[in-house]
Amino acid sequence: MLERFADEIDSVFSDFGLGRAWLGRPFRRGLFGRPMQSGVQMWSPAIEVNQQNNELVIRAELAGIKKNDVNVDISDDEITISGERRQEQETERGGVYRSERRYGSFSRTIPLPEGAMADQAKATFKDGVLEIRMPSPPEQVARGRRLEIKE
Repeated sequence: MLERFADEIDSVFSDFGLGRAWLGRPFRRGLFGRPMQSGVQMWSPAIEVNQQNNELVIRAELAGIKKNDVNVDISDDEITISGERRQEQETERGGVYRSERRYGSFSRTIPLPEGAMADQAKATFKDGVLEIRMPSPPEQVARGRRLEIKE
């Protein structure tokens, strides 16, 4: 929290040419240990992969991203979700106008199980969630079992 506060203060002062940028911290860890480069936190969407009945379901949280800014590429052994995130914020308070823009690309590759029926995959995008569904490999459905956890 303290690092985030310091970054906000830096942001305000750097608008006037008085920030800490000259100290040269080109790469460091940000909030929750995520990589930061040049003071901008790198982002990748949260992914959930599970099996529901006879389907493999992949969900990606893409809040604030438009459907047209997302690409899904699929092969027999993996799915790659990529795109561009754009955020713009403008505020005016007490006669001071502040505009902040953040742009960045993202990419996540999810390996598919052997025998996945990638040619039958379908994707939907609703309320900031990308969902990809495809039939599970038949042997995956039949072979599923619960493992005993030993100490």
